[in-house]
Amino acid sequence: MLAIIGGSGFAQIPGFKLDRREVARTPYGEPSSALSFGELAGHAVVLLARHGYGHTIPPHQINYRANMWALHACGVTRVMGLATVGGIRGDLAPGVLMVPDQIIDYTHGRSATFFTLADRGVHHIDFTLPYATQLRRACLDAAKRAGEPIIDGGVYAATQGPRLETAAEINRLERDGADVVGMTGMPEAVLAREIGLTYAALAIVVNYAAGRGSSGTGIAMGEIAQVMQQSTGRVQRILEQLAGEHGG
Repeated sequence: MLAIIGGSGFAQIPGFKLDRREVARTPYGEPSSALSFGELAGHAVVLLARHGYGHTIPPHQINYRANMWALHACGVTRVMGLATVGGIRGDLAPGVLMVPDQIIDYTHGRSATFFTLADRGVHHIDFTLPYATQLRRACLDAAKRAGEPIIDGGVYAATQGPRLETAAEINRLERDGADVVGMTGMPEAVLAREIGLTYAALAIVVNYAAGRGSSGTGIAMGEIAQVMQQSTGRVQRILEQLAGEHGG
């Protein structure tokens, strides 16, 4: 079964037909929201609002472990994480959609592993390719069938938040090889790998990163909301195709 984790501006997916909501209990506390079971384009999916309904949970306080545990426990096998990001690379302008293939983690102080108990031993997972190749390809193919242009590959820089970055910090991220910047990519991706979930991300560029393009002297928050609204239908069409390919 496919799960969709909705980020900023995407807690609800147009066209999703709700069947029921379930409040999950996990060894790591409560997930960000109840799990919403239903259908998208006639195919069973599960939705989880990463920031909670009403966008009440900031990036650094999300219970990522509870979120991934709850999805795994309810029978989900594939997870598509929606991520609103700032574009660093020149061609990643507001409104562009991208499927990242790499990630750099700049976060700190987050509960970033399930392997914290002595009786579970020490585990070193392979994270060479942080996003599942097959699910990435499925998302790209879904975009093609939906007629939506999308960029294949890019490096996601995961920063701590909740504040946005300085122009100097973006310069540093660019030197490090980052193409977009967001706040929720980690530890979500690594926890999915640890617990055996197939995970990929669909990044929606909603603004130029600090010091870039129209964000040269500041980021206009109102314009971000406008881009998110304009991108909703495009994301919906891709997810509908993706849900159909996986048959739920």
